[in-house]
Amino acid sequence: MAFLRSVWYPIVGNFNDLYLEWEVRDFANGYRYLDFAYMPRDAKAAIEIQGYSSHARDLELWRFKDLCSRHAHLALVGWLVLPIAYPSIVEATKMCQHLILSLIGKFISTDMHADLPWLEAETVRFARRTPRDFTANELAAHLNISSRHARTLLHTLCDKQLLAVSSGKERARSYILHL
Repeated sequence: MAFLRSVWYPIVGNFNDLYLEWEVRDFANGYRYLDFAYMPRDAKAAIEIQGYSSHARDLELWRFKDLCSRHAHLALVGWLVLPIAYPSIVEATKMCQHLILSLIGKFISTDMHADLPWLEAETVRFARRTPRDFTANELAAHLNISSRHARTLLHTLCDKQLLAVSSGKERARSYILHL
């Protein structure tokens, strides 16, 4: 709960593509549970919250070997494993938030269309880096342009099907990356 309350939700603002205690098959045909599975589109990331007493100080040799084997097998079947020390959630919250934003960015960044003018390209980059809906005013502040110019850019990118309107029927209020 501390991870969700202090790290994830304040920077992401939603729980889309995040699954608690996700079940995976292990190498011995058994089951293992990931603390959190982040699975946007076809990507797979395991976020493991590591308590100091249960993962370091009082860890028996067999448990340590099992933990290393578990992480290795997850990596071999395509999972990116991101361990986070539980004390860091409280003591280094900003660093943990940076790790989560970097993890999300790894999965939502893709190559840019070479034929886009630079303002349109930067608008798409902004949408990819923003893991929630955003407004024309937020884009205007990011690009240092007028809100009117930002709305024109957003409408153009919606017409090109690179962005989509996420709220507003008659007047678009917020936008999101088109999937």
